[in-house]
Amino acid sequence: MTHHSVLEAAGHKFRTKGISSRVANISISAIKEMPILAANIPDTVSLGQGIPSHRTPAHILEAVAKAFEENPDIGKYSLQPGWPPLKQAVARELEKNKGIKVDPEREVFISAGSMEALFAAIITVVEPGGEVIMGSPNYASHVEQVRLAGGREVWVPLIEEEGWKMDVEAVARAVTDKTRAIILCNPLNPTGSIFSESDVRRLAEICLENDIFLISDEAYDFMVYDHEPPFSPTQIPELKDNLVATFSFSKKYAMTGWRVGYMYASGGVIDQVLKVHDAISICAPTVSQVAALAALQGPQDCVAQLVGDLKRRRDLMCARLDGLAPVFSYIRPEGSYYIFVRYDIPGMTSFDLSLKLLYEAKVITVPGHAFGPTGDSFIRLSFGCTDDQIALAFDRIEAWLKKEGLV
Repeated sequence: MTHHSVLEAAGHKFRTKGISSRVANISISAIKEMPILAANIPDTVSLGQGIPSHRTPAHILEAVAKAFEENPDIGKYSLQPGWPPLKQAVARELEKNKGIKVDPEREVFISAGSMEALFAAIITVVEPGGEVIMGSPNYASHVEQVRLAGGREVWVPLIEEEGWKMDVEAVARAVTDKTRAIILCNPLNPTGSIFSESDVRRLAEICLENDIFLISDEAYDFMVYDHEPPFSPTQIPELKDNLVATFSFSKKYAMTGWRVGYMYASGGVIDQVLKVHDAISICAPTVSQVAALAALQGPQDCVAQLVGDLKRRRDLMCARLDGLAPVFSYIRPEGSYYIFVRYDIPGMTSFDLSLKLLYEAKVITVPGHAFGPTGDSFIRLSFGCTDDQIALAFDRIEAWLKKEGLV
């Protein structure tokens, strides 16, 4: 049995009369739907949505508090492309981390979270009926954004047995005269895999050969373990006119609720994207831009602490999963804070398993079906929560599996 969404699987009914096909044909990401269902269930523990357990660092909060006292414009609109001091700081950050020269005036815009930047990029370059190539599994919201833009996703299965490697030659074969873009998320949500420099360079070649865009989602570029930071397509100069790269403050500085991110692209692309930004949100929240500037200018030990904590939690979650083999198996993530867990429970869809774990074990997970056609034997788990929450969640999952006679 298949369902359009987790909410429908749980019995929710959606109106269709009078609703545009663009909206009727998409769904809220299962990543967001599972917490919606869980809100009515007391005492759940979440391994679902990727939210760092850490608080926004103190130096960021202090800078915002000071701005509230001293800056009379903090509650007003900023300039539509973004607050100039923040854009300049972003340009310096990209130069430091990617080794590229960036014109902050023409090549950066500040978005209301990287999700807005991603959607603005997709709707800017994807014509109705246009195709967008992405690996399977892939971040669920990319799919809905492509559909909302009137496009069609084209799936290319990743190679699981090679650590979720990108099949770059299959990507090349998937290009047609309708292809508008390839989406790359590196490190990848939901698997935590990191794509090699050679594969990223091959994707860039494919884009240049066919004059299509590479949309690079780099929200997790800092969140790596036992691995060098991923190679960024921003470091390929000849790709610049065919590249849109998006970045986020949400994970790096525990600022998920502040809703601020940014885009890097050529000036000609940014000019077009800003039309979409103006129509959707006018500007990113001014107070959040003040916070983002403080994040970039302040001490960075908070980032090292975050990554160190997440590496420990990854290892804790992997150890608990090992204890539940062979029902659960996985490929150890190199980045992000997700594990894409394969389960061996005959006759159970990923929707079914996530709903059972929610209602019967009181643990929030995300069904793998949401991440593409190869995902239905998987659930996604996040280790962004605390050590104690991981332990409690796995105690409950283990007890449920024993009750069901599965371990």
